[in-house]
Amino acid sequence: MKRFASMLLVTTIPFFAMIALFLLVPLLSMIEGSFQAEGGGGFTISHYREIFSNPYYLQAFENSVLISFLSSLIGIIAAVFAAYAITRFPQSLQQRVLVITNLTSNFAGIPLAFAFIVLLGNSGLFVLLAKQLGIDFGQSFTLYSWSGLTLVYVYFQLPLAVMLLYPLYHAIQKQWMEAAELLGASPWHFWLRIGFPVLFPGIVGTFSILFANAMGAYASAYALTGSNYNLVPIRIGALVSGDIFARPELGSALAVLLGLTLAAALVVNEWLTRKIRRDLS
Repeated sequence: MKRFASMLLVTTIPFFAMIALFLLVPLLSMIEGSFQAEGGGGFTISHYREIFSNPYYLQAFENSVLISFLSSLIGIIAAVFAAYAITRFPQSLQQRVLVITNLTSNFAGIPLAFAFIVLLGNSGLFVLLAKQLGIDFGQSFTLYSWSGLTLVYVYFQLPLAVMLLYPLYHAIQKQWMEAAELLGASPWHFWLRIGFPVLFPGIVGTFSILFANAMGAYASAYALTGSNYNLVPIRIGALVSGDIFARPELGSALAVLLGLTLAAALVVNEWLTRKIRRDLS
């Protein structure tokens, strides 16, 4: 057993080495850089002071939180009904739908933005088709606006939410529905008093994952709008790559604050989920 345990420990060395090289080292380097003066000088907190005193960077956090919350809320509401609808399909069809959903959840970034441009851009397929039919929705909707950007975010949020919520419905046993029906409860009362409370902790946890996923999204937003919209990931990318000149230390400070925002959201979610489960029990 000791030899077997030693072999297991040896096999995990590459895994922990990869974690250290691709997660811990960049994280520590980013934190260290956020406290360095520009050009690699000594210790300073001027970058954090600049972020909290500059309305432009505060607006970036406000915009990122707003679009992340809105897209996550729309995605989670739609996913609750979509995941339940999938459970009503035959088993073979459920597996096929889940495969497609899994593929869709991984379709993000620049390919997703390009697909939306081809379909809903100023000369997109659906836009030109609508004009041929005498419909011009260009006055009320444009892909390169906040509504278009929110639509793109919802698109890659919805499949992920469905994949996370789908297993939760299997926790609701068929016998519960039958017992509630025998006692005279309608389907609406069953879901209101039994089904939804069972699902609610998982829904809250899924919402936090969607929020974190949207807060860190960069490629889709940048490919669709460039630097026209003030979002935290776009600001970090601009500071690191340098639209005019690079300021990687300030970008590191923004990245640290973004990470703290995500960590705070996850801590609040964990506390809220435990509270809900404790109250339900």
